[in-house]
Amino acid sequence: MRSLEAALPKLVVAPAFVLGFAFIYGLMLWNGVLSVTGSRMLPNYEQFVGLAQYERLFEMERWWLALKNLGIFSVLYVGGSMALGLLLAIFLDQKVRGEGALRTIYLYPMALSFIVTGTAWKWILNPGLGLEKLFHDLGWESFAFDWLVQSDMAIYCVVIAGIWQSAGFAMALFLAGLRGIDDSIIRAAQIDGATLPQIYRRIILPMLRPVVFSTVLVLAHLSIKSFDLVMALTAGGPGYATDVPATFMFVMSFTRGQIGLGAASATMMLATVAAIVVPYLYSELRTRPHDR
Repeated sequence: MRSLEAALPKLVVAPAFVLGFAFIYGLMLWNGVLSVTGSRMLPNYEQFVGLAQYERLFEMERWWLALKNLGIFSVLYVGGSMALGLLLAIFLDQKVRGEGALRTIYLYPMALSFIVTGTAWKWILNPGLGLEKLFHDLGWESFAFDWLVQSDMAIYCVVIAGIWQSAGFAMALFLAGLRGIDDSIIRAAQIDGATLPQIYRRIILPMLRPVVFSTVLVLAHLSIKSFDLVMALTAGGPGYATDVPATFMFVMSFTRGQIGLGAASATMMLATVAAIVVPYLYSELRTRPHDR
């Protein structure tokens, strides 16, 4: 009876664990198999092509543009979200009046899906509907903000929308880190004559390194998977000027009928995510000398 009670929690969790393992890692393996086949409209396991799909992938100008856009978006999105989130966290850490309401307002965009964010910002940045038309109606006829229809500037519209949504998330993490710092450290620094900017720059910010690392990890992961935001805001356009690997994979797999090529691009995305996540997991899970 006791053995059954001890095994019951494992039996309850086992089906979900098995299904999750099968659908996550099983589909990863299936994608890897497809990437070394010549599959087009339907999977074709008999036509083994080795690394030909990867060679074809890196010969495509559109793939390199997608990688370039991902680099631009990731750097600006992660950096901008963290910078704005840190500023908001420092502002709220001053015990301002109405902190609860402000914290809710700043964090609210994160409660929205990227589809909603992309659609809203598509209206806001549309030259015929949004900011440009608003300023024209107010009498500022020379005002122009048509980045959304410019092939070389549209990716920055995606950055703006992404930062707007994720800055509140970064703020919440930084604020939790700031509230976890012992006040006696700050008071001791003030007694020594340190100004508030010096305290934040030399004492508090270095103590937030674990929070910074976790925030970078989460935001970088979101940037690599940035599919719904791009599709809702620009659909990869104008043309394919705002393509990222996620939209490239979708188009090749489900629109162009190139499943093998799409699987190869998905595998490269997986490798990129793994390159970010694995070092973090290793640093967190490894056995340290003083833990033995």
